[in-house]
Amino acid sequence: MTRTELIQQIKRKKSFLCVGLDTDINKIPQHLLAEEDPIYAFNKAIIEATEDLCVAYKPNIAFYESYGVKGWRSLQKTWEALPKNCLSIADAKRGDIGNTSRMYAKAFFDQSVSGMSFDSITIAPYMGKDSVTPFLDFESKWAIVLALTSNEGSLDFQNFVNSSGKQLFEEVIDKVNNWGSIENLMYVVGATRGEGFTKIREHAPDHFLLVPGVGAQGGSLQDVCKYGMNKDCGLLVNSTRGIIYASNGSDFVERAREEAIKLQKEMEIELERAGII
Repeated sequence: MTRTELIQQIKRKKSFLCVGLDTDINKIPQHLLAEEDPIYAFNKAIIEATEDLCVAYKPNIAFYESYGVKGWRSLQKTWEALPKNCLSIADAKRGDIGNTSRMYAKAFFDQSVSGMSFDSITIAPYMGKDSVTPFLDFESKWAIVLALTSNEGSLDFQNFVNSSGKQLFEEVIDKVNNWGSIENLMYVVGATRGEGFTKIREHAPDHFLLVPGVGAQGGSLQDVCKYGMNKDCGLLVNSTRGIIYASNGSDFVERAREEAIKLQKEMEIELERAGII
């Protein structure tokens, strides 16, 4: 999916919602355990219930890798079920030396090699340029680079201030900006950072930001939009637990859709306020 196509979907659906598919077999409705592939059955139902309300889906790869070959098959089937008009994000947080990163890129981007071709992948940039650029070599694919995350441990490194007064996450963004463009680079910025989005936008005014942390983690959608939205929206706000685990009963599909509608309606208000729709 290109940047232009993503913006078009945001305007058409009046939404910048990303649904996280961090599917834990211990949390899905018990009746699905009788299915041949419970994880896929759950994902397929969630996708069908929300595809008109969101513009992206984000499977967290750890929830599939942990089941070995069986989990990878569930992931592949899930990827095949994702709507083509939604951005597919492999939340893998890869990042290694160049040759290894090229193999990771093939695993998630090259269908002829792995059977999957996600639109984008999350990347940890700690090892530098050669850990990121192999993903950028794939045409029409996105590298979504960790910048300022919402977890407690992010304070260990990301806010480190160098001798010139620049924080580490600012240095990361400024450096990574030189490796790609707004057409193939996004950044991960946690919703719990609030006004931190102002500083992010000083360094990445036009890039899309993938924003976890709204809802269950306590982030405010209104604050994210106030400080982080740009003229093209520039946001993909992820919700996982608040949608996919809204119920663990037989009504899980209906409840997931209800929660997705609530977020979509809030997003529509913010898009109208910004004059984007």
